[in-house]
Amino acid sequence: MSDALLHALAEALAGLVTAVETSDEDTLDPDTAARWLEDTGHALSGLGHADRRTLDGLFRAGALREPPGPRRDGLLRVSTRFRLDADARDGLLKPVGHGLRLDEDAHLALVETVAERAGWYVDTVRGADPATPVPTCPGWTLGDLTRHLGTVHVWAEHLVTARPATRVRAGDLPLDPPVEPSSYPGWFAARAEGFTAAARAADPTAPVWSPGADPSVRHYPRHVLAETVVHLADAEIALTGAARPLDPGTAADALEHFLTTAPYIPWIAEPLAHLDRDGAVLRLAARDSGAVWTLVLGGGGFTWSRGGTGGGGAEPTASVTADAGELLLLLHRRYAPDDPRFTHTGDRDLLDDWLAASAL
Repeated sequence: MSDALLHALAEALAGLVTAVETSDEDTLDPDTAARWLEDTGHALSGLGHADRRTLDGLFRAGALREPPGPRRDGLLRVSTRFRLDADARDGLLKPVGHGLRLDEDAHLALVETVAERAGWYVDTVRGADPATPVPTCPGWTLGDLTRHLGTVHVWAEHLVTARPATRVRAGDLPLDPPVEPSSYPGWFAARAEGFTAAARAADPTAPVWSPGADPSVRHYPRHVLAETVVHLADAEIALTGAARPLDPGTAADALEHFLTTAPYIPWIAEPLAHLDRDGAVLRLAARDSGAVWTLVLGGGGFTWSRGGTGGGGAEPTASVTADAGELLLLLHRRYAPDDPRFTHTGDRDLLDDWLAASAL
């Protein structure tokens, strides 16, 4: 099915649901309206987690294409009406320090962390040979890495400033990198400053298209922070052979951002949906902070929770223990699972299957 057809069907369904919910008694019998909505809800409840998240995103994207007003507000309520966003918003992310319900202070604190880590990246690569290979990004040089990270910041700045309702590709924006790769660090520093200034000034609750569970400005500091800390590790490994230890809180936020966003990334969601490991439980345990993340496969995808009680309290099928930053870099395949920093128990094939399916 084409993307255009999926979007059209989702918009048509959302429009019908909104029309039924907002109709008066003279237009539509209330009992008939209730029965139609119940039947629709029953049909949607049979969808797997990945499909529910996809439909949630389609409903919200369609709503944001409408001008502000009662119709947009009604369309934005459709996902909540059928609980399509329940596992992403109401259950899984409540414990996250910088989760979907970021208040303004937390938003600004997160932006400052982005600025700090971007500064660390500049300090790391300034003066280094841009032709240095980056082993954790095969085929890339340090110059390629810096240009990519600068592109992420330019793209995110545009999104929090212009707040488009539909997807914008980074390649469609004026990047204006310098001709000489040796000048990339300075160019990146300016791009990072542009993003953090725009994010500080923006309303974190303002609606904007996002490639994830939360179509709001507050999505982007988390996204940019995750990109920055992982690519900072890439640069450090390229130049020194090792990444500095990551702050456990920052690593946890980036790890949870990955888990929250993965079901919305087609080239991750599709392989995970076909792992054929329904009911398997993968547990990630951070030895430096004591945090635990429990991933339960099934239903055409996976669910996750912070804590050790996911999967109905069942023993994990497989578990891996390391510092939070090491677990983050494992999920991003910067470290191999056989690295001695990781301690494994249970069915090791489950971890290998997960890593193969979720490769970015």
